[in-house]
Amino acid sequence: MNLRNKLFTAFLGLIIIPLLVLGLFTFFVTYNSIEKKYSQQAEYSLKAISYSILKVFDEMENVTDSGIVSSVFSTALKADDPDSQDYITNSEQLNLNASQRNFRNLLYNHPAISYAFLYNMYKESSHVPIFTKENFGALPFVDFKKSPLYKEVVELNGVPKWIAPHEYPELSGMEPVFTQIRLVKNMETFRKEGILVVQIKRLEFERIFRNLTLPNNLQDTSFLLVNDEGLILFDPREQNDGKNMNAFMERQIQYQSEYQSFKAKFDGEESVVSIHKLEGYPWSLVSVTKWDSLSQEVTSFAKWFIVILGLCLVTAIAFNKFFMDRITGTIAVIVRFMRRVEDGDLSARVEEKGEDELLLLSKGFNDLMNRINRLFDQIHNEQRLKTEAHMRLLQAQIKPHFLFNTLESINVLAVQNEGRKVSEMVYRLASILRISIQDKEEITLEEELKYLRSYLEIQKFRFEDVFDYEIDVPKEALNCRIMKLTLQPLVENSIQHGFEGIDYKGKILIKAWCERGNLIVQVEDNGLGMNSKQLSVFEYMMQEDRRSSQSESENLKLNQERRGLGIRSVADRIRIQYGDAYGLFICSSQPGGTIIHCVIPNYGGGEGQHAKSSIG
Repeated sequence: MNLRNKLFTAFLGLIIIPLLVLGLFTFFVTYNSIEKKYSQQAEYSLKAISYSILKVFDEMENVTDSGIVSSVFSTALKADDPDSQDYITNSEQLNLNASQRNFRNLLYNHPAISYAFLYNMYKESSHVPIFTKENFGALPFVDFKKSPLYKEVVELNGVPKWIAPHEYPELSGMEPVFTQIRLVKNMETFRKEGILVVQIKRLEFERIFRNLTLPNNLQDTSFLLVNDEGLILFDPREQNDGKNMNAFMERQIQYQSEYQSFKAKFDGEESVVSIHKLEGYPWSLVSVTKWDSLSQEVTSFAKWFIVILGLCLVTAIAFNKFFMDRITGTIAVIVRFMRRVEDGDLSARVEEKGEDELLLLSKGFNDLMNRINRLFDQIHNEQRLKTEAHMRLLQAQIKPHFLFNTLESINVLAVQNEGRKVSEMVYRLASILRISIQDKEEITLEEELKYLRSYLEIQKFRFEDVFDYEIDVPKEALNCRIMKLTLQPLVENSIQHGFEGIDYKGKILIKAWCERGNLIVQVEDNGLGMNSKQLSVFEYMMQEDRRSSQSESENLKLNQERRGLGIRSVADRIRIQYGDAYGLFICSSQPGGTIIHCVIPNYGGGEGQHAKSSIG
């Protein structure tokens, strides 16, 4: 995974996903707590409504108590003409005493009373009107006595009995009003005289619900007054009056004395139903609130949260696309240039742009490469000087005793008056010294062979009849360049070690040819040859530390000797000059002699510098 994807994944994993989890957790916690909080709020509302309803009932009970105490109802029951007791049509009300007039004024002016009448328990007349009501016919007393309600009112012995709308329509009519029924006694004898029926106007209860201020999320709430059988007695909206709660609910409701609230479907919609028992009455106040109205704020919060989260995600993608692309793109460019450096391109430089840390990173890379180049140049110069010194050291490792022996041989010939031979040896020695002291590192193969012939002729003067030599080199190879003093140590190895103690005449064959862009010079002798153990000493291509660990102690002196003007010196020089792909390859057997191949790059005059640069 690249850096861009890692950063984007980190942004999602550390910001977006935790934010999403936190939002979902908050949403579900809030969503689940709505019902509980609303249940508490609905309980307070239902208690307030209950208190207001009970207050109306108490107020009306106080009014009727006053009428009983003032004997207004007793007087009306005793009248010879019951119809004359209607306050509205009675013109003889001035004949009443002061307390009776005051009560009847209160009764008439009371805003909640819709109508009132009396039943005389000892007369068969239908009723005694107090307030008449248009288009309303009271239930005859004979029929009322047959109702269970009559027995209940009598047993209450003057305590008011309230009936809700739709409970006894034959008594209260079809209009949804509350009716108070109570027993009227004579305040002097406490004798039961009649039954009072007073109806309260519907507007009084509508005012209670209308004045109830609800929060915005509870505006879609319905309040109902229900009896213990589930009959809807009162609906302020007049939509469900007279219907049964079971027709709207999927479950049966038990109207208990304790407050209860639960979530259920009401009329097909998910709602929260709260029920509060009206104290002292067989009725319950029910509030029904649609769940959508309750969860509206949470749903709105969820929508805003999704919008904000989407904006964050879009911002993150835009950030990753534009800003992170620049960061990761610059880093990718630097990495690509670093790989070029790994491949050997030390000239790689990053474009410096911007004004932030990326500019510092680019400058740091370029400064580092400049410093590395300076160090490489310094190391190259030091290596070049070291190599030149090493080459001069290898070239200077000519055995002094060869020069001394040659001069001694010249001296002997001079004593013997061998002037021609002396002259020849001096000429050959001068040729060797002339080539040795040249400043040039490389010479043509023709010059190298001229030096080699001088060396071989001097050795033949010293070791007469010990060996012969032959040089077979085509003309096209004579112009090839070779490091000076390359072939002489190889030939010296054959003379000093290959022909030592042989009983036949040795022969050295020098050949050269070009093959696959290389110059191959072969030095072959018919000397003693070498076994595998001796050949292992000449593993000149190995590194110095490996060679030193594998050389045996008894061969150490021999190995060091051969590294003077021998094979090791030549191999080291070729490896330093041309690289590890070139060097010496030895093949030998006992008996059979030794063959040495010298492999170097093939280039003619004027091409040396190009060949060097391409090789090393």
